[in-house]
Amino acid sequence: MTAAFEMVSATHPDAERIGLDPASFATLTGHLAERGLAVREGEALAVDPTMLWQRPEPWLANLAAREFPARPVMTDGKRHPRRPPKPIGTIYSRFIPWLGEAVAFRAATLDDVDTLHRWFNDPVVDAAWGEAGSRDKHEAYLAGLIADPHMIPLIGTIGGEPFGYFEIYWAKENRLAPFYDVRDYDRGWHVLIGESRFRGKAYISAWLPSLMHALFLDDPRTERIVGEPKADHTQQLRNLERSGFARIKTFDFPHKRAALVMLLRERFFGERLWSPAGGLPEAPEAVAQLPD
Repeated sequence: MTAAFEMVSATHPDAERIGLDPASFATLTGHLAERGLAVREGEALAVDPTMLWQRPEPWLANLAAREFPARPVMTDGKRHPRRPPKPIGTIYSRFIPWLGEAVAFRAATLDDVDTLHRWFNDPVVDAAWGEAGSRDKHEAYLAGLIADPHMIPLIGTIGGEPFGYFEIYWAKENRLAPFYDVRDYDRGWHVLIGESRFRGKAYISAWLPSLMHALFLDDPRTERIVGEPKADHTQQLRNLERSGFARIKTFDFPHKRAALVMLLRERFFGERLWSPAGGLPEAPEAVAQLPD
């Protein structure tokens, strides 16, 4: 049933409510209300999309991680909550109406090294990441992230085809933490789009809000998603601003001058940022270059 509500909401992103026939849903009213899927407004019964999209199903695969208890631990002198076990396989999937395909994210494995090696050596990717090199280098790089409890490397797919590489992290244990008032469940992310044909508005409008949605769903205690792109990467900063990120400040990492950007849970769901601002894009015919 949640999937049906999702499809209606995704194809009508401006709808404030999805009206339900009280007679048809009479036996389910209590169940829907308990799960936050339906609200009563006088005699009317309706689904509130801002609540619907905070339910983990049908998008999130690993529901157990949402219930992981809070217990403080110390890692390298940093106090933070113990994190749940690393995910295996697909963690999130969502059908994108304007592409007619599903975007999904799955945990990367060492079987992905050849793909990652090719992407890292793409000149467009290397200009942003600076990780070009040998296959052995990239295997060691990926193995290190897989072993790191606070980092989760992901492969993004569209219609089942790998298109990009993502690193999501818990900000409290990350190198970013000393540069702002970090909270226990803040999440951060890095991205590269490895396949050139998946660069362009129709695609970034699909994967970027989907990744943010996945991070907010993964733990309901996550109130903020942060990033630290290069301060002079104007195109990426414009893309992030259009997606709801606020630029907080500019600061200096040892390896780059960065902009701290932040997306609030309240803004993402309150402003329905799972759908592109200004309406749904057309399905892509030509591909524009998108800096990573």
